[in-house]
Amino acid sequence: MVNESTLRNRLAEHGQEHLLRFWSDLSPSQQQELAADIASVDFPLFDRVMASLGAHPDDLDPDAFGVPHTLPERPTADLASTFARARELGQQMIRANRVAAMVVAGGQATRLGYDAPKGAYPIAPVSGRSLFQLHAESILGTSRRYECRVPWYVMTSTANHADTVELFEKASFFGLQPDDVRFFRQSMMPIADTDGKILLDRKHRVALAPNGHGGSLTALAENGMLDDMANRGVDYISYFQVDNPLVMPVDPLFLGLHAIERSEMSSLTMSKADDHEKVGHFVTVGGKLRVVEYTAFPPSLIGQRMPDGSRKYDLANIAVHVLNRGFVEGIVGDRAAVALPWYLANKSAPHIDLKTGRRVTPRKPNAIKAEMFVFDALALAERPMLLRAARHERFSPVKNPDGVDSVVSARRDLVRRAAAWLESGGVTVPRDPEGNPDCVLEISPLAAVDSEMLRERGVGGLSIEPGESRLID
Repeated sequence: MVNESTLRNRLAEHGQEHLLRFWSDLSPSQQQELAADIASVDFPLFDRVMASLGAHPDDLDPDAFGVPHTLPERPTADLASTFARARELGQQMIRANRVAAMVVAGGQATRLGYDAPKGAYPIAPVSGRSLFQLHAESILGTSRRYECRVPWYVMTSTANHADTVELFEKASFFGLQPDDVRFFRQSMMPIADTDGKILLDRKHRVALAPNGHGGSLTALAENGMLDDMANRGVDYISYFQVDNPLVMPVDPLFLGLHAIERSEMSSLTMSKADDHEKVGHFVTVGGKLRVVEYTAFPPSLIGQRMPDGSRKYDLANIAVHVLNRGFVEGIVGDRAAVALPWYLANKSAPHIDLKTGRRVTPRKPNAIKAEMFVFDALALAERPMLLRAARHERFSPVKNPDGVDSVVSARRDLVRRAAAWLESGGVTVPRDPEGNPDCVLEISPLAAVDSEMLRERGVGGLSIEPGESRLID
């Protein structure tokens, strides 16, 4: 039974006793739900975050911005031996079971018109494989290739956790060993009004929101995932987001270069598609590698050019990282003192009006949401590394139903990449007058996770007809 007096005393310590405004109107089960929401709130942390109201960690001096050093997409002559050594080292790291994959998958596919976790969205152009299945089979294909077991840590949210777990169970974990797929929830933070008073989403529910992708690092600690990694002998975490079907969840070259450079956190980057692409920008500030989101990037710098005419601030953040487990442990060892900064964003949030008891949906921003960004960990790393990647090989996010960064563009890019891989293996791919594949192609990750693996299969004898749909599995 819930003790109202205990709850009220706890809330009073933090000036949030209004959360019990409608307590007497609630049924016993609703009181339990409200009490559980209140129990989930780390009030001391919330108080510290709200005390920073008005401060902004992205208040950086644009005059101090510099262009970071990157390793090239393809090695120059003087780097060829280093890249070859890195690829071999990365393969050894994978074989030795020192690498884990981690996906951030807390979103819903609502914007795509699909009532399910975003990872469940069917994206593959021929088979209709979901985002989750493509990633799972890429991890499985990597495990088979290197005769190891790559564990996969899947971060969900309160909104989609149960559905995600059920989806994996019904799909028999897409061929992976169930013990090698670990689900954990992202933490939530209260949504408050501009005076720091926590809002009620319903009379019996506190208004909560995910604490940002930076919260994935604290969630690893809170849910025992870092301990699980340590018990497995995992030293390296390969981090990616679920909405990118072109991502390589476990990349030997990237891992090997990360190790050779003695980096604690490394990131893939690529040239922006255009000046105004909605991606974060890699910059240096005071010798530290930083990411500045497109919403905060100074407009005066967006179009700046180098003497050769190239874009000066051209390095896009595509949310693909490698982190040392020990580095993450150092960041989140004491959750109360987590080293990542908090960002306070003004948002519009539906809530219960405390005077009328009615739920209102504001048209203007009325609330503050707090979140952390995982890329801020780069500034804490002593030797962060940036590696350029080819966009057509690694990045095509699914954010919209059509247009830029959409279902349509991702399927197109999956076909284009499959065509390029097949052609590198000696297959003639029919193309239209504009040079696009005149067919629909898909390569299962179980068949090949990269073009080299496909060539090893010896696909040169394949014949593909114009207009054909072909799955290579």
